[in-house]
Amino acid sequence: MQRRREPKALLSVDTAITVPFFDVDSMNIVWHGHYCKYLEVARCNLLDKLGYNYTDMKTSGFMFPIVDMQIKYIQPLVFEQQVIVTASLVEWEYRLKIHYVIRDALTHAVLSKAHTVQAAVDAHTKLLRIGSPDVLIDKVKQLLNNAALK
Repeated sequence: MQRRREPKALLSVDTAITVPFFDVDSMNIVWHGHYCKYLEVARCNLLDKLGYNYTDMKTSGFMFPIVDMQIKYIQPLVFEQQVIVTASLVEWEYRLKIHYVIRDALTHAVLSKAHTVQAAVDAHTKLLRIGSPDVLIDKVKQLLNNAALK
């Protein structure tokens, strides 16, 4: 069986999270819906590093709602477990696609994989935009230029 090739990430950020008590059930296992919250924390850190976070999006006249999310649960997260959520920007020209890997902070075992897709929506008209706005493209170009200079 041939493995699917993952797109090369333009930018990746690691976010440390310790599983809190209020996210687990009576078996001390994280309820599946809380994974979305962990992805969001990592995504916000990634967008901050890109220089185009949710506040910047709103200021520039755009919203980026999630239009697709997929999560593969490999091993459960448990109370007080320390994990690292790696968020990687893999698409940006027509939509924002971010891949995630959740790993145990101590063993580095992969516990979950996910991706989200966000589409640009004009904040005033609420119309879906085909393609990312220039402000996002410019941020990515700036990042690519800075990487090329190193």
